[in-house]
Amino acid sequence: MADVMRGLRFYLLLLLLSSLWAAPTAGAAPGLPRLLLLDSAALATFKVAYQQGQPAVVGPVKALLAEADQALTKAPDPITGKPQLPPSGNKHDYLSQAPYWWADPSKPDGKPYLRKDGLRNPESRDMRDDARLTRVCHEARLLGLAYYFSGKEAYAAHAARQLRVFFLDPATRMNPNLNYGQGIPGTATGRGFGIIETRHLTDIPDALALLHGSRAADNKLTEELRGWFRQFTVWLTTSPIGLQERGSENNHGTYYDLQVVDFARFTGDEALARTTLQTQTLPRIGVQFAPDGAQPLELERTRPWNYTSMNLEGWVKLAVLAQPLGLDLWHYRTSDGRGLEPAVAWFASYLLGQRQFELTDVTPVSNRTLLAIYDRAGPHYPALPVAQVFARYPQEVRTPWSL
Repeated sequence: MADVMRGLRFYLLLLLLSSLWAAPTAGAAPGLPRLLLLDSAALATFKVAYQQGQPAVVGPVKALLAEADQALTKAPDPITGKPQLPPSGNKHDYLSQAPYWWADPSKPDGKPYLRKDGLRNPESRDMRDDARLTRVCHEARLLGLAYYFSGKEAYAAHAARQLRVFFLDPATRMNPNLNYGQGIPGTATGRGFGIIETRHLTDIPDALALLHGSRAADNKLTEELRGWFRQFTVWLTTSPIGLQERGSENNHGTYYDLQVVDFARFTGDEALARTTLQTQTLPRIGVQFAPDGAQPLELERTRPWNYTSMNLEGWVKLAVLAQPLGLDLWHYRTSDGRGLEPAVAWFASYLLGQRQFELTDVTPVSNRTLLAIYDRAGPHYPALPVAQVFARYPQEVRTPWSL
């Protein structure tokens, strides 16, 4: 009961601040970080509550700072640290192996590999470039948040060092391409599907915004990183592998659009962001969602709950990016009613325990992503039972950085 009461008190606190949380942050108000995906007003509200010692806020921020302190102890792990050489012979090129492809036991060399959807081949973890990239993105945002709440330069300095080593320093930088992502032994050295592995790069622009004003993360760092992202965006939108991924109909297409739109906005190319949303993202709604909000392309996979949650997260982030451009993805509907709102609402009866999800995931499932989605989407959908959902999961802590 105590946990339930704590969860309800936290929810009431957020209701009191809902006018700020729901406010669009297209051009952040003076004094607020100019964020693309995180909500600057919500963060500012959280920061004030932290400074005032609100218990429901102090706990999550202290946990964040403790995690950031751990990050301070870790040395950079650049893309050049892998023992394998990409087909180019250049360790600066990203390299990964398709996770769901396995050696053919009927072949002496196992090639070409065979697909087992949802079952990760341990070989795919050996190259570790995907883990390296995910880590630098996560830690940059983590350290940015820690600096925002604490003002400690050590967090900013470590974040800046990590970013320089991974993206900018000539000896260790990643080349801005994914020519060798998710290769399949015996079939392909690289595929468009690998681009899903760079989705965490969307954390970097917000990390830089949070670090703004620090001594270490100066304008020079931001501009140099913008240059890297411009080059990567050109590769995404012109290379055969990038164009291959653009044509994906499922979550891969969602996250391709998310990256292009996020990077275009970060680098000041609003025309590209708008064109991508209008010509690629909107048509995907009719392909990916059923009128009742289900996601048939994700439900047919071996990890249906995980993939539907992950895909919906991408859509919510696209809606956040589109809003300042005057495009309302939150409420867009096709002629037969398909849209983001019914897709978010589709999960309500499952989260509330009114229906059982009958499909089986081959890996453990979690509701954490969906709860973060409900938190972010709630202000746009008054009929969404956000309060009831969170009352059922009082152990879940709600923060502006959960998604």
